Amino acid sequence: MASGMTTIADKEAPTEDIALLAELIRRPSVTPDDAGCQTVLAERLEALGFRIEPMRFGEVDNLWARRGTAGPVLCFAGHTDVVPPGDLSAWNSDPFEPVRRDGLLYGRGAADMKTSLAAMLLAVEQFVTAFPDHPGSIAFLITSDEEGPARDGTLKVVETLAARRESIDWCVVGEPSSLEQLGDTLRIGRRGSLSGLLTVRGIQGHVAYPDLADNPIRRFAPVLNALHDVVWDDGNEHFPPTSFQVVQLDAGIGAPNVTPGELFARFNFRYSTEWTHTALRQRVGTLLDSFELDYELRWHLSGEPFLTRPGRLIDAVTQAVHETAGLTPELSTGGGTSDGRFIAPMGVDVVELGPVNASIHKVNEHVRIADVPLLVAMYRRTLELLLA
Repeated sequence: MASGMTTIADKEAPTEDIALLAELIRRPSVTPDDAGCQTVLAERLEALGFRIEPMRFGEVDNLWARRGTAGPVLCFAGHTDVVPPGDLSAWNSDPFEPVRRDGLLYGRGAADMKTSLAAMLLAVEQFVTAFPDHPGSIAFLITSDEEGPARDGTLKVVETLAARRESIDWCVVGEPSSLEQLGDTLRIGRRGSLSGLLTVRGIQGHVAYPDLADNPIRRFAPVLNALHDVVWDDGNEHFPPTSFQVVQLDAGIGAPNVTPGELFARFNFRYSTEWTHTALRQRVGTLLDSFELDYELRWHLSGEPFLTRPGRLIDAVTQAVHETAGLTPELSTGGGTSDGRFIAPMGVDVVELGPVNASIHKVNEHVRIADVPLLVAMYRRTLELLLA
């Protein structure tokens, strides 16, 4: 262990918020393994009067828990799964043994997003103790498949809820939204993500006889330039311009004197509300057809863009952050995708508020210890403003 680091058990008993967070970090819940995290949460929620409903789809554990039967419904959403720690020798300590040093708590999942899960639970415990007969309902939607394919997680839970006409009014997702200081950024939407998997077919041949072959690399080169030259849109009030990026390009059989018979390219759009995925697909297809390619194109939609308009949820969370941290958060739609993309289409107002994201998915992931009780206070104040 690096000098100056102490495990949670090395000093006096940790505060309740740090103790719960440490218990979650110690569980190696690498996607899709929940490693018992949801059981820890469910037991404490059940003691508060929540109806506990585990939902397992495939290899993925999910938890739907609800206290109350009436509306409005305020849902806390998040994930117990974490990305693999990678090279253990690069860590200053065991990634699944939380340690603290210089005001920081280290461990895989500390920032993404077990701090948020612990803070949500503690905030609800405090709120229910103060307001046992609160109006409306409080819910938790927790998955162990956010960092993975995300097919058997939140998406399936949302489909189940929709099938039985169970609705959510407001949702706070605990993704690490903050940039430099807890609460400085509130995500009110996300761009859509659409990937294309393109195969361009040609005729394999000898490099010395190009007239007897049809090199798909040569055919695709001007198409690639054309795709990059398109100005897809200029963005809008809430979203930056749509971006196009090629993430994979493969061709060749490994021989220096053979032109390939096939080329594969994978590309991705991060797109704003200026587009639908259907319109983007049509635009790309029209461009490809103009070059008279022999091609096959498959699509994978990770999620449509969503945007929460100003209203009670944004007002409440913004006020909660201001009252507890003295900040007015920037309203942003930046970053990648989140499970909010599955929840928002239900007609739910969704915002994301969580820890500073500078260390997520990195070696020595960490969270500021002082931010844990502060996040608890933000979530609790949000509950008070919406349901008290």
